[in-house]
Amino acid sequence: MTQVYDATPLIPRAVLFGNPERAAPSISPDGRTIAYLAPQDGVLNIWVQPVAGGETRVVTADTKRGIRIFFWQEDSQHVFYLQDLDGDENWHVYQTNIESLTTRDLTPHPGVHAQVVGVSSGVPNELLVGLNLRNPQLIDVYRIDLATGESVLDTENPGDVAGWTADNQLRVRSAQAMREDGSTEIRLRPTVDAPWESFLNWGADESFGGLMGFTGDDNGVRVISSVDANSARLIEIDIATGASTVVAEDPLYDVSAVISHPLTHVIEAVGFRRAQLEWTVLDDALQADLEFLASSEPGEINIGSRDNADSVWIVTFVNDTNPAKNYIYYRNERRLEFLFTSQPAFDNYVLAPLEPISYAARDGMTLHGYLATPVGIPPVNLPLILLVHGGPWHRDTWGFNPSVQHLVNRGYAVLCINFRGSTGYGKDYLNAGDREWAGKMHDDLIDGKRWAISTGVADPNRVAIMGGSYGGYATLVGLTYTPDEFVCGVDIVGPSNLITLLESFPPYWKTLTAMMAKRVGDLNTDQEFLKSRSPLHLADRIVAPLLIGQGANDPRVKQAESDQIVEAMRRNGKPVEYLLFPDEGHGFARPENRFKFFAATEIFLAKYLGGRAEPASDAEAADELMH
Repeated sequence: MTQVYDATPLIPRAVLFGNPERAAPSISPDGRTIAYLAPQDGVLNIWVQPVAGGETRVVTADTKRGIRIFFWQEDSQHVFYLQDLDGDENWHVYQTNIESLTTRDLTPHPGVHAQVVGVSSGVPNELLVGLNLRNPQLIDVYRIDLATGESVLDTENPGDVAGWTADNQLRVRSAQAMREDGSTEIRLRPTVDAPWESFLNWGADESFGGLMGFTGDDNGVRVISSVDANSARLIEIDIATGASTVVAEDPLYDVSAVISHPLTHVIEAVGFRRAQLEWTVLDDALQADLEFLASSEPGEINIGSRDNADSVWIVTFVNDTNPAKNYIYYRNERRLEFLFTSQPAFDNYVLAPLEPISYAARDGMTLHGYLATPVGIPPVNLPLILLVHGGPWHRDTWGFNPSVQHLVNRGYAVLCINFRGSTGYGKDYLNAGDREWAGKMHDDLIDGKRWAISTGVADPNRVAIMGGSYGGYATLVGLTYTPDEFVCGVDIVGPSNLITLLESFPPYWKTLTAMMAKRVGDLNTDQEFLKSRSPLHLADRIVAPLLIGQGANDPRVKQAESDQIVEAMRRNGKPVEYLLFPDEGHGFARPENRFKFFAATEIFLAKYLGGRAEPASDAEAADELMH
């Protein structure tokens, strides 16, 4: 590294991967209390504080994994949160009284996966949850009495329903079913006692979408769909007449966010994530608010929560070079009051911008992504890390990304590519990735690498590939299918064998089987094809060093996916480092584990790419995790 770069302070891993100081604020329905996440004895828990000022209190008592998902009950006296066991994703739904500090498990069923189906201000004393209690492969809907905690089976899954939607009176009136050919059917029923009727159907080539909710009077539905368009549009349909109205659309980008009134459910604005998130205002009453907010802070505007009176909002501003800044917005006064920055320790460091980029793939398709380069160094001939997103039906976005800032601070240019198959850019972009795992999806990554070299940013002899989940798979593909392209790779919970991956998905993913067959390959008829796209069978081609991180309880990408590639590499005498975390699942939730893995990652990358590394502390020693 140059002296100029060495003068740039090293951002400690404790800042990069530690818990936020405070995060995810949410206003209570009565507008009097803010709940947020903050550490208690090093573990994320829910805290509350009065809007008017006063005592700040911790109200939950998680001691290990940390709470990451929570929301208010309508009575403003309770909060709900979700928690699993060491990353197994068999979520339980808990209810905590913020005054008595008592917590109750509303879904006390070991080994059962719970998901929230519906809450409603119109039915404040009940909660709808989905459980695979009756059949591990199917999610039924249960109705929970929030006063007693008792639950009853509300709606039984006939065998093909992947998702349920309740109306504003908390009646389950919509089911989204997946057919054997990969197509989708939306079923409706006028009352909970009436039979289901087919309402909408679309083919397997449409973008991911579905019914997002009912209109305020429950006489219409709102659907996100790409039928008759390239991108996914927001459409409102009258149930009785079938008349449809396009509420918002963009020719290139899918609808990605919706702002609606907390009580009337009127759609007020729709967001499209282009290079950045941009809002299209539909309700003139919101125009002045968004204009005021846009003039107050740079970056993307996210309205996290609103009270039922719609007078107090929680607003978060997202920027690429700053952690999230959270404010209370008093709408009637049009006044912002600073609440907190989630990770204020970053204020002591200069962070790297995330620049939108695009380039032409080898077949002419225009691809999009983001590039970040180290602060204080000319962006010329730098070691490059191709950081591949997971999913793969996901996308990289603009904003604050600790993983990117970590790598850039250590001296690397970082390229994030939304390869074909990524979401957000319309169905043509999405469908171009069908059956292209280790095919054109990987060509896109190689083309991105070559683009970075052609611009002069990247040193062609110092390029690594890294990612989690699908990004981990892409790392293994990079080192097997194109063994001369990368000097090393870092795989986090990546599958190595598509056949064993598809065979071992969680049982409640059964309804996704047809979709996976279309977009990845059919487990019943495409065994040879799937084998041909599995890095495990080309492990003997690996010449570059590899670092693997795996959670032992991962329900999506089982430990065997990493075990088998490690075994194959060692059998062939290939270099591999393997960290297995016994208390993690699909990724690393616990800060202690993040510190250990990314300390090992820094040392690994510095060895092969020449960047900087913060020495590992005694607490970050990972010898016991090495397998």
